[in-house]
Amino acid sequence: MGSNIEQSQDDVPHEKNLKGKTVASQKLKRHDSLDLESSKMPGAKQVLGWSVIMKLAFQSLGVVYGDIGTSPLYVFSTIFLDGIKHEEDILGALSLIIYTITLIPVVKYVFIVLQANDNGDGGTFALYSLICRYTKVGLIPSTQAEDKDVSTFKLDMPDRRTRRASKLKSTLENSNFGKFFLLLATMLGTSMVIGDGVLTPCISVLSAVGGVKAAAPSVMTEDRIVWLSVAILILLFVFQRFGTEKVGYTFAPILCIWFVLIAGIGIYNFVTIDITIFRALNPMYIVAYFQRNGKDAWVSLGGVVMCITGAEALFADVGHFTVRSVQISMCCVTYPALILAYLGQGAFLTKHSDEVADTFYKSLPKSIYWPMFGVAVLAAIIASQALISGTFAIIQQSLALGCFPRVKIVHTSKKHHGQVYIPEINTLLMLACVLVTLAFRTTEKLSNAYGIAVVFVMVVTSCFLVLVMILIWKTHILLIIAYVLVIGSVELVYLSAVLYKFDQGGYLPLAFAMFLLFIMYVWNYVYRKKYHFELENKISPEKVKETVDETNSHHRLPGLAIFYSELVHGIPPIFKHYVENVPALHSVLVFASVKSLPISKVPLEERFLFRRVKPYDLYVFRCVVRYGYTDIRNEEEPIEKLLVERLKHFIKEDYMFSIAANGDNQEDAASLIERDVEMLEKASSVGVVHLVGEQDVIASKGSGLAKRVVIDYAYNFLKSNLRQSNKLFDIPTKRMLKVGMTCEL
Repeated sequence: MGSNIEQSQDDVPHEKNLKGKTVASQKLKRHDSLDLESSKMPGAKQVLGWSVIMKLAFQSLGVVYGDIGTSPLYVFSTIFLDGIKHEEDILGALSLIIYTITLIPVVKYVFIVLQANDNGDGGTFALYSLICRYTKVGLIPSTQAEDKDVSTFKLDMPDRRTRRASKLKSTLENSNFGKFFLLLATMLGTSMVIGDGVLTPCISVLSAVGGVKAAAPSVMTEDRIVWLSVAILILLFVFQRFGTEKVGYTFAPILCIWFVLIAGIGIYNFVTIDITIFRALNPMYIVAYFQRNGKDAWVSLGGVVMCITGAEALFADVGHFTVRSVQISMCCVTYPALILAYLGQGAFLTKHSDEVADTFYKSLPKSIYWPMFGVAVLAAIIASQALISGTFAIIQQSLALGCFPRVKIVHTSKKHHGQVYIPEINTLLMLACVLVTLAFRTTEKLSNAYGIAVVFVMVVTSCFLVLVMILIWKTHILLIIAYVLVIGSVELVYLSAVLYKFDQGGYLPLAFAMFLLFIMYVWNYVYRKKYHFELENKISPEKVKETVDETNSHHRLPGLAIFYSELVHGIPPIFKHYVENVPALHSVLVFASVKSLPISKVPLEERFLFRRVKPYDLYVFRCVVRYGYTDIRNEEEPIEKLLVERLKHFIKEDYMFSIAANGDNQEDAASLIERDVEMLEKASSVGVVHLVGEQDVIASKGSGLAKRVVIDYAYNFLKSNLRQSNKLFDIPTKRMLKVGMTCEL
C-alpha cells in the first residue's frame, strides 16, 4: 500500500513549517494513511458548570433511581416468604439491607465503578472497550497506529509499568481463549442487563398495582391486577420515543416526591413505633441472624438482594448524565431516603410481624393511603425507565463494536450524546414484558427470576473492574485484594443464594440471556469471518492501477464514486467484482471503510483518514471513517459533503509533505493542488454515486453442521430481517447502487 514511514507524532511539523524548504526530509515522518491535521487535534475536555451538573442530577432521579427507589415496595415480603419466626430476625434482615445498600450501590458503584467510565459512558461494553484500548484483545484486525492520535482516545499510560500489569497484559494478548472469554463475558453481562430491562418493569408495576388488592381485595382480583399492569407497561414503552431528557424531566419531580414521602413515612414509623430500630446498624445482628436460621438465612439473601435492584443502572445510565451528577443524586437524595424508609418498615414490623406480606402498604398512615398508592404506581412506572434507558445505551455500544445486529439508533438530545432511543428494541422489550407479566403474575415468582439477573451482572462488572484496576489504574495489590475479599465475596454469596431458586423462576433470565448471547455471538462470528475474507482477498495497489488504466483506455465517467466497505486495510474484493460487471469508472474514486473505535466519541475533525493510491493522476483515494460507539451516524449534514471537504484538506496536506520531503518546487505543487481540488469539486458537482457492497455469505463446502446453521440460517435470517447499511448512514436511495457478491466463509 505504499511506503509506511513511522515516527512519533511529536516529530511531525505544523503546517506553517511545511511551507519552507529548510525542513529536512528525514525529519518528516507520518503513519500510513494519517491525515496530519487530524492527528493534531487538541483533546480539550468539556467542563460542565455546577448549574448543568445539578440539572442533570435532578434529571437522573427520574431515570436512574426508579428501580432501586421502589424496592421498599417488596423487599421485606420477599425476604420473609414464610413469615417472621423470631423478632430479632427483623433486625438481622434490616441490618443486611442497610449494609448491602451501603456496600454495593454506594461504595462499589458510586465511588469505584463510576470512575471506570469510558469518556463518560458506562456499562459492560464500555468496560470491555476500555480494556481493548489498553491491550490487544480485540478480535477484529482493524487496528491502526494513527487511531491512538484521536484526542478522545486518552491513553495516558504511565512510563513505568508494574510487573503485574505487564504480565497480565502479555497473557491476555497471547491467549486466544482469553480474548474469546472476555468477549463472551461481555456479551453475557450485556444480555443480563437487557434481561433486567425486561424484568424490572414487570416486578415494579405488579408490586405497586398490588396495593389496590390490599385495600379492596373484593374488587381487585389477581387477573385484574395483571391486566392493569399490562396496560401500564404498554403506555410506558409508548412514552419512550420522547427521549430520556423529556422522560427525565417528566419523571424526576415524581421521584423527588416519592423519596420525600418514603423518608417521611419511615421517620414517622420509627419515631411513633420503635425508635430503638437503630440497633440494626450493629452488624452483629447479621451474625446472630445466620446463627439462628442457618440455611434459611442464606436462602433469604435472595430477597435481600432485591434492595439493590437497579444498582447496575447507576453505571449503565451514566452516559445519559455525568459521573458527578449521579454521585450527587445518589448520596444526597436516594441513599438517605432508602435507609430511612427501611428503618421505618423495620420499626413497623417489630409490632406487626404478621403484616410482612404487605409491609409497605400496611405501614402507611390511613390518611395518606390512596395518595401514596397513586405516587407508588407512578414511581413503579418510572422504575422501569432506569433499565430501559440502560438497555438502549449498551445496545448502541455493542452495535458499534460489531456485536449486535443493525438497528436504528435515534439520538433524542442534541445536548447530551448518550441519550438514545431504539425503536425495534423498545418494541421487543414491551412484548417480552407483557408476556412475562402474564406468565408469572405475582411478584414472589418474579423476584426469583429477577435476583439472578441482578447479581450476575454485578459479578461480571466486578471481574472487569479488577482487570481495569490491574491493567489501567495500576492499583496497589492490597487494595485489589481488599476489593475482591469484601465486595467480590459478598456478591458471590448473593449469587449462590439466588441460584438456589433456579427452578422457581430463576431459569428465565438465564434462558433470555442465552438467547441474546446466541444472537450476539452469531452476528459477531460472521462479522469477523467476513472481515478476514475481505482481508485475505483484498486488491493490491498495483491491481487497482492496472484496472483503472484499462478503464481509462475505454471510458471514465464524470463524477465521484464512493465505495463502502468494512475493510480498513486495503481495497475490498468487491471492487474487482464491480469492474468485471460494469467496465466503467468515475473520474474520482473513494474507497470508504467505516470503522468503530473502542472509544465513545470521535471528534468530527478527526473522523476521516485518507491516503492516496499512486500515481496521483489515478484520482483514487482510500478513506477510513472512524466512529465511537456513541457517535451519531446519520448526521444532519450528509456524509458525502463532509467527506469531500476533508478530502480537500488532505490533498493540500499531502502535497505539502511532498514539498518538504522531496524538495519539490512550491509553485508546481500549488498548481497541482489547484488542479486536484478543481477535479474533486467538478466531480462532486456532477454527481456522487454511493456504491454499497452487499455480501451474501454462505458456509464453505465441507463445513460442519454447526457452522452451516450459524451462517446459512441464523445469520442470514437476522440480516434479511434487520436494517440495511444504507439506512444507517442516510445514503440517498436515488444515488445508491448495491453491488452484490457471494462469499464462502
